[in-house]
Amino acid sequence: MGIPRLEAAHFWIVFPFCAMYVVVLLGKFTLLFVIMTEPKLHHHISLDLPMYYFLCMLAGIDLALTTSTVPKILRIFWFHSHEIGFECCVVQMFFIHSFSAMELGVLLAMAFDHYFAICKPVYYTTMLTNAVIAKIGLAVFVWGIGLMTPLTCMVSRLPFCGPWVISHSYCEHMAVVKLACGDIMPNYVYGIMAATFVVDSDSIFIAISYILILRAVLSLSSRDASLKSFNTCSSHVCVILVFYTSVLFSFYTQRWGQSIPTHIHILLADLYLLVPPMLNPIIYGMKIKQIRSRVNNTW
Repeated sequence: MGIPRLEAAHFWIVFPFCAMYVVVLLGKFTLLFVIMTEPKLHHHISLDLPMYYFLCMLAGIDLALTTSTVPKILRIFWFHSHEIGFECCVVQMFFIHSFSAMELGVLLAMAFDHYFAICKPVYYTTMLTNAVIAKIGLAVFVWGIGLMTPLTCMVSRLPFCGPWVISHSYCEHMAVVKLACGDIMPNYVYGIMAATFVVDSDSIFIAISYILILRAVLSLSSRDASLKSFNTCSSHVCVILVFYTSVLFSFYTQRWGQSIPTHIHILLADLYLLVPPMLNPIIYGMKIKQIRSRVNNTW
């Protein structure tokens, strides 16, 4: 249905959505291009290497997350292409939730990267080798896929008797499950438990990492060293705040935000897929000197 109660405004809503999607594509591909062509990354002794690898993972995940949903949303708003096959709907649902879990995993890995860089600099290059980073990337990928595979199978086996109308702009898990005419309690419980476990566990470990980082930074005798350490972490903290705020608001209002109008919730859920991926390259481009200077030299 796109955004119920805002059907008359769909034509105009598509313009900012399309602009944000273009910014996402330009930002991600520019970030990947800069990282691939940065001369310092061709030296195996570069201390920035793990951070750049994690940024590449984050860019790839954001591209997959937005491209699996936004083009269809734009077709709904602009061309009234409301129909989607059941298999495509399930695949879209799988992509949305699995890549969201992967993004949380990469943000956690980046928190550990900052922890070792600031608190354990002596062990940084020995701990975060290329092999370790590859294993972390594989673990994040398997984690997202493994978490969503059971949920996808459960949804595929539900009986759907009609009406087959999703009051949303994309195939979000609970929006699809609510159409089933069978017992949806297992889907509801698993969805709540999986989302809560992923968000809570990742946020706890990220918080622990930054508590240790803060303690190490405050113990530094040099004010310049403290400012440099804070600047190193600031971009990551901004990205975490943007992503977690969007995720938590979308997740909890979907289940317990009955007082929030449906069209407001769905509009914010659509923006959740666009705003964090759009802001990520901008934040890192502004805060990381190598990326900023490389972009300036390129353009």
